[in-house]
Amino acid sequence: MVLSTSDMILLTFEEISQLTACLADYPEAIAALQEIADCDGDIEDAAISLALRAGQEPDTNDQWLASFSKRYRHIACQAQFRDALIAHQPGTLVNHLTQETDCPALLAAPVAIYIFKSGVDSFCHSFDYARVQSENPN
Repeated sequence: MVLSTSDMILLTFEEISQLTACLADYPEAIAALQEIADCDGDIEDAAISLALRAGQEPDTNDQWLASFSKRYRHIACQAQFRDALIAHQPGTLVNHLTQETDCPALLAAPVAIYIFKSGVDSFCHSFDYARVQSENPN
């Protein structure tokens, strides 16, 4: 399923439970999932709250997580992370974002979830297109 920019991303209780099991080794991811549950599954609302807790200053409530996630597109669209997301294994990307980037730990899981739920191929399309263009200059 590919979302349009106006679509809200909601997680069901079952999805939150599955993600909690997948991300059990990441306390900040569990805290993020609890916030998503507290926001009735609305990942965007939860991300705003988590961002404020992490010292970020979201400039808008509309599509903030989408914009924030794009900061990490060059990482998430690498084969190993992309394959892991497609295989429903967000921990690979969450771990990398938490350990190797400036992404606040509380936001790593929402970023990974956003990318998966919005469609990995769709999210990575502009990255793939830019990479093809740079490899094949005319």
